[in-house]
Amino acid sequence: MLGIKFAKFAPNVYVFRYRNGQVKQEGKGLSFLYYAPTTSLVAVPVNSIEVPFMYEEVTADFQTLTVQGQIIYRISDPAKITQLMNFTLDAKGQQYICDDPVKLPQRIINVTQVLIKTQLVNLSLRDALVSSEDIVKKAAAELKASEELKSLGIEILGISLIAVKPNKETGRALEATAREQILKEADDAIYTRRNSAVEKEREIKENELNTEIAVENKKRQIREAQMEAEQSVQEKRHKLEENEKKFKIEQEKKNKDLVALTVENTKAESDAKAYGISAAMNALRDVNPDVIQSLAGMGMKPDQLIALAFQTLADKANKIGQLNVSPDLLRELLNKK
Repeated sequence: MLGIKFAKFAPNVYVFRYRNGQVKQEGKGLSFLYYAPTTSLVAVPVNSIEVPFMYEEVTADFQTLTVQGQIIYRISDPAKITQLMNFTLDAKGQQYICDDPVKLPQRIINVTQVLIKTQLVNLSLRDALVSSEDIVKKAAAELKASEELKSLGIEILGISLIAVKPNKETGRALEATAREQILKEADDAIYTRRNSAVEKEREIKENELNTEIAVENKKRQIREAQMEAEQSVQEKRHKLEENEKKFKIEQEKKNKDLVALTVENTKAESDAKAYGISAAMNALRDVNPDVIQSLAGMGMKPDQLIALAFQTLADKANKIGQLNVSPDLLRELLNKK
């Protein structure tokens, strides 16, 4: 029939069917026939929606920051939002008759921007750059407690900050400051390393010097020990030489005493012999020499007697005219020699 249409909605769309100002049917994912001239359709999406945002804010030290992030929300109470915003579809049931549904994300962004701005005006640039996590936590808590969003029946599922960036000039200045700080830390590290190396080198030099001193002390101790040993050896040698000298002196004294005693004994013996000979000579002084000679010849051997005879002949040679000696006698004497 003319004016009768069929409508079918997705499961994540909450639909209100109005006729003559009264709600005749409502629910999710409905499908029905309706008479277009007297029926109004209100469709509210109840699925989660991600809304990205990016805007500039000023910090407490008057530095401009670019805040970039996203909000996730859903319409938890379709009846509330339809009382404050128009989600009515056109006669064809395909498009909204006003731009309220399009403006809803921006309204949420505006609320979020106010909350984030309130935090940034109390933070310096450096603090803001490193406090994104705290900013997100506070903003999420305040969004969930926002009376404006509650009155619209909107539930905030999450908020995140993708980036908090300064402008290019400030960023370059911060980069330069950070770079200089890093270079300073690098210089400090190099200085510390060099200082440590110098300190280690000094310790090594001190150890080497201490080692040399210890070696020299040990050498000195060895030399002193050697000198003491040599001195001890010399003292022992000197004492030994003195002992040998004393021994030789004592030995010489003993030898001298022995020689003196020997001389005395020899002298006494000589005196005794001289006395004996003198006594014998005195006894033989008045005896005839021939008798003495005869006594001396007693017990002599034949050759000794012959020699004595020749001696007697020699003594009386001036009285002998001629002496004949037989060859047999000479042969006999020669054979005995």
